[in-house]
Amino acid sequence: MSDIKRVVLAYSGGLDTSVILKWLQVTYNCEVVTFTADLGQGEELEPARAKAELLGIKPEHIYIDDLREEFVRDFVFPMMRANARYEGDYLLGTSIARPLISKRLIEIARETGADAVSHGATGKGNDQVRFELSAYALEPGIKVIAPWREWDLTSRTALIEWAQAHQIPVPRDKLGESPFSTDANLLHTSSEGKVLEDPWAEVPDYVYSRTVNPEDAPDEPEYITIDFEKGDGVAINGVAQSPATLLTTLNEYGRKHGIGRLDLVENRFVGMKSRGMYETPGGTIYAVAHRGIESITLDRGAAHLKDELMPKYAELIYNGFWYAPEREMLQAAIDHSQIKVNGTVRLKLYKGQATVVGRKSPDSLYSERHVTFEDDAGAYDQKDAAGFIKLNALRLRLLAQRDR
Repeated sequence: MSDIKRVVLAYSGGLDTSVILKWLQVTYNCEVVTFTADLGQGEELEPARAKAELLGIKPEHIYIDDLREEFVRDFVFPMMRANARYEGDYLLGTSIARPLISKRLIEIARETGADAVSHGATGKGNDQVRFELSAYALEPGIKVIAPWREWDLTSRTALIEWAQAHQIPVPRDKLGESPFSTDANLLHTSSEGKVLEDPWAEVPDYVYSRTVNPEDAPDEPEYITIDFEKGDGVAINGVAQSPATLLTTLNEYGRKHGIGRLDLVENRFVGMKSRGMYETPGGTIYAVAHRGIESITLDRGAAHLKDELMPKYAELIYNGFWYAPEREMLQAAIDHSQIKVNGTVRLKLYKGQATVVGRKSPDSLYSERHVTFEDDAGAYDQKDAAGFIKLNALRLRLLAQRDR
């Protein structure tokens, strides 16, 4: 790839991507464009601009974009309509951010005439796959530079020594071994590595950053409502909110009540198992509420089919296939199921749990008249159940007669 003249780097401003920035300049003798995404990670992003300028990046080639609304509206909410959980537990907070970052990387590459894009994902993880599959899906001819698969900086010490040799400022707190690595956005914070690598050892309390310990959460429960329209949250406690604002508000409720902690050993796409700690406070509350409103608005067949499709849908997102046709096909089916998913869910938040305690909808399929134990005024003829049972039992009776 010696013909590369300009590359767009997914840049956080941290030590790793600052080393990558300089390494790209030295190794490829190319111009670097930096892109820093505000996905609600809660960090001040202007230092990334100053750091990029210090490393010689032209001001017009420094992109810092607020993508919070697009992230929740076009990525998190569609995923939540599917009730997606990878391997039954993981709400895919890191996975769902990667296709948006890749989308913007490609857009900036087109705007600036760049030959390549670059990222800081290691060669062991899932993110390298997610970034690159998305990039190739959006721009088939793009070149991708993954420094962690090319350079010989195989340790934290080597990285710091290289940074110091090339006049890259190394913060004092980066000189020692980091006890764990983190990734954060508006949906979640993930932590892995170092102190978390032993799956038998309990996660130390200092690893948690988004939630209070459930044991220390308020001793009184708190009740909230979430309004849904076509499967998407639109209001909390009757107050209309944008997608990003709604998730931000739910994050505060989740933080206060210690909701959304997950200690998980998962199967990475590249083949190994990984132990991580995830905090998804608002997303956990939202996911519980969405299932709650679906329970009274979705037909049994549609609901059960969605549950069958969900593991495949979640796996596609986890493995980086957001822009694949099969994910888009599943999304079309899921979105069709949400047309009548309208109404309000009431939740009880208490000591690490979000519990549905009420639900109502103008499109509800729940009929008190049919399920009541009192006189149903002819709504349902219980005698009909006899024929229904006999027809369903016919094959079982024939099997039993044959095998007796």
